[in-house]
Amino acid sequence: MQWTHFSVITESDHLWRVVFDNPPINLVTPEMIAELPQLIDEMESADELRVVVFESADPDYFLNHYDTSRVAETPKNLGSTGFPLVIDTSVRLARLPVASIAKIRGRVRGIGNEIALALDMRFASERAIFCQPEAASGNVPGGGGLEHLPLLMGRGRALEVALSSDDYPADIADRYGWVNRTVDDTELDDLVDTLAARIASYDKESIAAVKQQINRHTVPSPDDLLSSLQIYLSSFDWPGSKRRLAAALAAGRNQPGDYEMRLGHHLGRPLDPDV
Repeated sequence: MQWTHFSVITESDHLWRVVFDNPPINLVTPEMIAELPQLIDEMESADELRVVVFESADPDYFLNHYDTSRVAETPKNLGSTGFPLVIDTSVRLARLPVASIAKIRGRVRGIGNEIALALDMRFASERAIFCQPEAASGNVPGGGGLEHLPLLMGRGRALEVALSSDDYPADIADRYGWVNRTVDDTELDDLVDTLAARIASYDKESIAAVKQQINRHTVPSPDDLLSSLQIYLSSFDWPGSKRRLAAALAAGRNQPGDYEMRLGHHLGRPLDPDV
């Protein structure tokens, strides 16, 4: 199948790679939201598949925030779980009898971060940068951040991350439990690829059983995820959100340049009162 903003590399029957590639800054798009459940369909039907590694073609952006200029195009259809596609993706990734691993270089923000949080494991280069920017944009995280982050790092740190809307370096992400581990950039490929190959050599039944048992205490409910998604989508009608989005687009949001490279810095600056 031809994918719009990612590619799939079949290294073996047991191990696949998904490479995000949406130049120039790897924004998440409505096309990606629609196609990820289709990718999971293929993962489900691949009886021999054990592990999928998710990575990026862009060393500066693993997976960025949503293309906020296209919110109106967000798919409204439901996935096979009966939930909207963003939630369908998160729920099905957790339930798959396949281990999913993020190999993170560069920036991972907003819905991009929430997609990474839906994966089973996350390993980061020391150069990675993490951000949940919605609150400073006049919105709320709607793709699982408000559900996954407290489970990973506790209430106080999750509130700090979500309310600050700041960029967090990889060493703090490691300390907070946002990722499994942060390593030197030169070590990341060997770490993830060795782990993926090791798990890919195991029986699928044991992988599935381990995930099923751990999921009992660590995976948010679809209804909780739906609650945040509904607020997120409606928040674009809030007056503050409209004002902040207009100012951000004028300053360089969704475009290559300093605004996106240092998003946390720019979100922390006061709005021009005339905007």
